[in-house]
Amino acid sequence: MFVRIGNTPRDYAWGSTTAIAGLLGTEPTGRPEAELWLGAHPGSPSVILDPARTGGSRDLAEWIARDPRAALGSGQTQLPYLLKVLAAAGPLSLQAHPSTAQAQAGFARENAAGIPIDSPDRNYKDAAHKPELIFALSDPFEALCGFRDVAASRELFRRLATVSGDDGSPISTFADTLVGEPPVVLRRATEWLLGGDPAVADLVRAVVAGAASVEPDANAAAARDDLAVAADTVRMLAEAFPGDPGIVLALLLNRVTLRPGQVLYLPAGNIHAYLRGLGIELMAASDNVLRGGLTPKRIDVPELVSILDFSPIEASPLAPERPAPNVEVFRPDVPDFTLDHVVVGGEVATASVHLPGAAIALCTAGRVTLTGATGHIDLGRGDSVYVTPDEGDLTVAGDGTVFVATPKG
Repeated sequence: MFVRIGNTPRDYAWGSTTAIAGLLGTEPTGRPEAELWLGAHPGSPSVILDPARTGGSRDLAEWIARDPRAALGSGQTQLPYLLKVLAAAGPLSLQAHPSTAQAQAGFARENAAGIPIDSPDRNYKDAAHKPELIFALSDPFEALCGFRDVAASRELFRRLATVSGDDGSPISTFADTLVGEPPVVLRRATEWLLGGDPAVADLVRAVVAGAASVEPDANAAAARDDLAVAADTVRMLAEAFPGDPGIVLALLLNRVTLRPGQVLYLPAGNIHAYLRGLGIELMAASDNVLRGGLTPKRIDVPELVSILDFSPIEASPLAPERPAPNVEVFRPDVPDFTLDHVVVGGEVATASVHLPGAAIALCTAGRVTLTGATGHIDLGRGDSVYVTPDEGDLTVAGDGTVFVATPKG
């Protein structure tokens, strides 16, 4: 069964006022449009555009609760993923997500303590992990992702101290602490930066002042000039979150520049923040977020560091599988989701998408026809559809682009 769905973009303050409307061909509201949710997450379940097709159910969450066999297939009770269009005009908070084992333990612990599920003091809203990926649509899409090489960070802070004109500044003092076994050093630095020591404010002010003395360079990321990239990061974060210790913590992380079509995968324990850009995001359907700065919201430092992976990484884009011309499949190492990116038209008139379970498809350009075992549907730019598993594998035809989210097969 093909069920047309839609939703209203979430108006978080960091959202773009034009990017989602520009992508999907809708009218801008004049307010920030940060995320368009396509899924059954109770925070903003997709609206069913023709409730008669689902026995009167008005949204996906309601339909799945009332008739999980029809909506999800035999043996399934919930949709394991959430598909989003994300448009960041400014930086999001630094955050990380727990593994399944960590989420189960934390959820049970907070339940036993009697913490209300909607309490701001709660870390775990459910017992699930929340890995995610982002497919870049804008050029560029900027993010912070995972801890980087400690020696490189130490050298960066030393260079920043030098250009600030004070080698005895809090910056050089902090640089001197970045020596030793990387996970130990990074954990210690994170705990200190977020722990409320008054000296952190002095360091933040010094870093912001040092960054201001670095000549802005619009091509810094492309040229891989570490100091210029760091200064750009600091300026951006200081404008959005003045005085926040996350400004310094961000310089211990990889700054990632994605080009259109590149995908960044963010597993459990990875500290990250999207800085700016438009993309397609796909994640496990969980609410478990532990914040690490760049936010006015509560930060539980002990719990955050208990779930973080402090091993330095290079933060490379996730490589796709290419089973056929103009078909890319992004399949991270979790069972919750797979993202297919399909472009048809010209010499490639049709493509096939494997459906191991219920799917959500979003057309972002042109027009396509999806055909399954029992029916078909036409999608234009901005249209989305929920596809039940009984349709089997889909054939995509037409002249356009479609993203298809499914569970991992």
